Amino acid sequence: MGLFSFLTREIAIDLGTANTIIIYNDKVVVDEPSIVAIDRNQGKIIAVGKKAMLMHGKTHENIKTIRPLRDGVIADFESAEYMIREMIKMIGFKNALFSPALKMVICIPSGITGVEERAVKDSAEQAGAKEIRLIHEPMAAAIGIGIDVLEPTGNMIIDIGGGTSEIAVIALGGIVNNTSIRIAGDDFNADIEEYMRKHHNINIGERTAERIKIEVGAALTELDNPPDEYAVHGRDMLTGIPKEIKVNYKEIAACLDKSISKIEAAVLNALENTPPELSADIFRTGIYLAGGGSMLRGLDKRLHLKTKLPIHVAEDPLRAVARGTGIALKNFDKFTFLIK
Repeated sequence: MGLFSFLTREIAIDLGTANTIIIYNDKVVVDEPSIVAIDRNQGKIIAVGKKAMLMHGKTHENIKTIRPLRDGVIADFESAEYMIREMIKMIGFKNALFSPALKMVICIPSGITGVEERAVKDSAEQAGAKEIRLIHEPMAAAIGIGIDVLEPTGNMIIDIGGGTSEIAVIALGGIVNNTSIRIAGDDFNADIEEYMRKHHNINIGERTAERIKIEVGAALTELDNPPDEYAVHGRDMLTGIPKEIKVNYKEIAACLDKSISKIEAAVLNALENTPPELSADIFRTGIYLAGGGSMLRGLDKRLHLKTKLPIHVAEDPLRAVARGTGIALKNFDKFTFLIK
């Protein structure tokens, strides 16, 4: 312990395409959408997180909303840096006479390049971090689910986030093989927007597509507990007049089929490339699902039908990765070789 170690604060960040979650003292202290709103005239950022999300799709020419992360990586460096800084301020470190030195563990997609990795580190440094470590999302998800990743047992994790789907086989504290595909929640939203235009002649925004996915999104056209129809409001493409239509889960399951098939293909590919001894373990342990995309109705059943393996959905899948990052931070010495 250094002389000024009491001035150091340790935080874990799940820097996601859709949401950013910060854990401090084993508690989720920030859970906000990864979005910022900018005043074009002054070049100032006027809102971050939920406040900026309320403006998304409703701005005039002087304000624009930016999602700094795309496909799990930083697309807008300045906005990302400001967003991280503002979200750290939301923690509200108590009794801090001085700005605390920040030690961060940030989780990143497993398919990230060296340049993209550097961008994450640079953004965190600019936001005030003194020490930054990175952990791969599938590893963080496995730790968050409660799997003992250090055991000589194979476990398969599928983490479906906003920008990427991470499929990894983990054993002995390492990723044996992994597939990172850029098909995830954002693509589901885009599929829904396109379906509404083609089949209902109605234009909807990204936020409305997200709501439809949550309310009636499904991976199968036959569900045991189907959700009620959902009323969608948008602009009629023929008349330009706002209108309402009703959609059901079967329509949404049909429009998401193509993207889900790509995830299925990636899962089968990962299973093909798994060493036989680990395949034997996965037959017993099954596949674990984490991330917001895993909450899609019937997705676990669909993957079970495709792979014939047991499928387990994590408890609170949205926060599994963040929780695992927090555990890795708390047990830094134990997981040193997992953290870069």
